[in-house]
Amino acid sequence: MSENKEHALHIVSPRIYVIIFALLLVGTAITIWASYVDLGVLNPIIALGIACSKATLVVLFFMHVKYATKLTKLTIFAGLFLFMALVGMTLSDYISRAWGSW
Repeated sequence: MSENKEHALHIVSPRIYVIIFALLLVGTAITIWASYVDLGVLNPIIALGIACSKATLVVLFFMHVKYATKLTKLTIFAGLFLFMALVGMTLSDYISRAWGSW
C-alpha cells in the first residue's frame, strides 16, 4: 500500500506541549505584569501583542495547524483575513463619524 504523504499523522511529543504550556504561562504572567505598568497609549497595543502571540501558539500547536495540510492553513488564513477586513471596515466607519457635531 502506498502511503499518502499529505494525510500522514504527525505525533507531537509531550515535551513540546509542556514547553508551549510554559510559554503560555509566561505570557499570562507578562500580561498581568503589563497591566500594572502605566505605559499610556501603549498599554492596549502591548496587551494585544501578547494576546496575539499566545493565540498563535494555541492555534499552531494545540490545534495542530503547524502540521496540517496546506488547505487547512489556507482556511485559517482566509478566516483571519475576513476577520481583519470586517474589523477594518467597522473601524473606518467609527473613525469617519462626526462626533459631537450634532
